[in-house]
Amino acid sequence: MKRLLIVVVCLLVLMPASAQTDGTPNRFGVVEGFWYPELACDLGVGWERIIFDWAQHQPTGPDDWHTLNVDDRWLKAADACDREVVAIFKNTPAWATDGTAGPGVPRGLYLPYDDPENAWGQFVHKTAAYYASRGVSRFIIWNEPDIEPDVYGFEFEGDLEDYFRLLKVAYLAAKSANPAAQIHLAGTTYWHDVNEGRTPFIERLLDRIDQDPEAQQYDYYFDVLSLHIYFRSQTVYDLVRRARTALDEHGLQHKAVWINETNAAPTDDPDWPVDRPVYDLDLAHQSEFLVQSAVLGLAAGAERIAVYKLYDQALPPAAESFGILSPADASRRLAFTTWQMIATQFADVTEVELAQTSTLTAARLHHANGRFTLVLWAVDANGTAVDITLSENKATLIGLDNQFTIVQLDDNVYSVTLAAAHCTEVDGCFIGGTPIILTTYGDVAITESTPTGVQPITFN
Repeated sequence: MKRLLIVVVCLLVLMPASAQTDGTPNRFGVVEGFWYPELACDLGVGWERIIFDWAQHQPTGPDDWHTLNVDDRWLKAADACDREVVAIFKNTPAWATDGTAGPGVPRGLYLPYDDPENAWGQFVHKTAAYYASRGVSRFIIWNEPDIEPDVYGFEFEGDLEDYFRLLKVAYLAAKSANPAAQIHLAGTTYWHDVNEGRTPFIERLLDRIDQDPEAQQYDYYFDVLSLHIYFRSQTVYDLVRRARTALDEHGLQHKAVWINETNAAPTDDPDWPVDRPVYDLDLAHQSEFLVQSAVLGLAAGAERIAVYKLYDQALPPAAESFGILSPADASRRLAFTTWQMIATQFADVTEVELAQTSTLTAARLHHANGRFTLVLWAVDANGTAVDITLSENKATLIGLDNQFTIVQLDDNVYSVTLAAAHCTEVDGCFIGGTPIILTTYGDVAITESTPTGVQPITFN
């Protein structure tokens, strides 16, 4: 179908990014924005995760209290930009464990949470009380406890029972110090268990929480389930849905799911070549993944989503770099501008309708102000052609570079060929093709041209 395009470059942002419509912080966040607070502010995100390192707070004993590892200036800079700080607790000091300093199980963990000899309980209580007046009330309990010893990324020496106790003590201690405290389960990798044929750690943990006779009285010792999801776009949707289903099956429909970390580290960056890449992708692929991750995360029911991370601090040459700033000189990668666009344009999304076929993924995002955003990408190695019929004769295309193009149409139809997904012989098609992002008001209809004819795309 022929159409006339009149293209105008428009630099206007369509909506503010400061908060969602219910007044809570913008659902999109960043890990460790404090390295470059002005850039983090410019990013427009509503929250950031910061490590609250126990061993640095209390390096030699329980009477220590050193807070420079979470500098008050970081907290003030975040507050000035309406960015909520979410703490993650990790790293046991040597004096507080009979195990290995860092991943060791805290000494006295099985004593009552408020026992002076329960080192972990005392630390959590003191931290929750101290940081309440500084605007920090969310605490993630450790990091990736599903990774076993002698495996890269190992951070917790205890077993499932020890982690359950770590969680329970943290919940009771934090709430006793600050009733408004929110406790988040550790983010987990999922794949470390599944690849070994085990039920995922979090699902086993939910079963263990159910067995505790006091769990219901204390709202099951947590408020948010956390996920870490990387590299494969479709797994974002699949893993959030799996987590949501697990919560629902345990009667925990009121618990939220957050994606604390998501990204696809580029290996083909001219300014930062990587020696030993796990996946093969370039800077554009990283940005494409972030759009797909954000859309699929929202569609699956994630309440908040954070990119890992702003900047790779002190990264050795040729190491894997996830930052949306270049590790070479802290300049903005394309992914920075893409995440800025996501935080700005998707902040007020109230509902996501999803359609998935063997060749494409299409999402219709409903915004609080009545507009719609269509996001479409191909999922196979061939790409595919689609026609988007609008009730209006114009729409706005949004680029990964956060630029806007007004498109006026003959016959109210926008025709486009979606670029092929990023595929390799080893990994298959793990990141979809370049997304088309089209925002408009009014009704839309999508058809796809296939070898068997024109097929309508139906949203769920």
